[in-house]
Amino acid sequence: MSNEYFQFKQFTIWQSQCAMKVGTDGTLLGAWAELPATVNPSPTILDVGTGTGIIALMMAQRFPQARVVGIDIDGDAANQAKQNAQASPFANRVDIRHGDFGTLEGTACYEAIVSNPPYFVNTLRSPDATRTLARHAHTLPFRVLMERSWQLLTDGGCLSVVVPADAQGIIEGEAALAGFFKQRECLVFTSARKPAKRVMLAFGKHSTPVKRQQLTVGSEEYAALMADFYLE
Repeated sequence: MSNEYFQFKQFTIWQSQCAMKVGTDGTLLGAWAELPATVNPSPTILDVGTGTGIIALMMAQRFPQARVVGIDIDGDAANQAKQNAQASPFANRVDIRHGDFGTLEGTACYEAIVSNPPYFVNTLRSPDATRTLARHAHTLPFRVLMERSWQLLTDGGCLSVVVPADAQGIIEGEAALAGFFKQRECLVFTSARKPAKRVMLAFGKHSTPVKRQQLTVGSEEYAALMADFYLE
């Protein structure tokens, strides 16, 4: 691993132009998020706030029948994510765009949406404007994420996110206001003796029994989840 790049089994993530580097949150979501059963033989996945493009490329690797679109409001990040995608084995199925998700056009365009959204609300903003774009929720409020995702998802589509565990109630409230039902939940622990650090959540437009699980970083279950991506 290098601060300049991160080598995975099937692709490389260059990240010098991205405010937020490859981290556990994004890689966990990329390995955990599901593509719902669909009659569309070529479903489309949208990665919101794609950053380095890591989640988009992981989804492309996992779902070879899918087309993946990544969008980021930071032009430098979008350019680097596009370069990462073009250098990957999935170049013909991954489209990276520079733009604002809140103004993205279309309705019912995607079978799945994935996002590692900015989540800091009350902390001081970084003097680095690009880090503020990547980290602070004012650039993509949870309400905008939920309302626009509802409009962009197909009827059977799903939205998968990863957020700090202490933000779970806030994002679930915004999801419910938008009309979503929680369908999956995974609490992520860094240690068995500490509270959950992150939570991964999946929402859909229809009520189903919620599938709940827990995962500890570094465990055998974690290693199995990441086995197709991390080098030995």
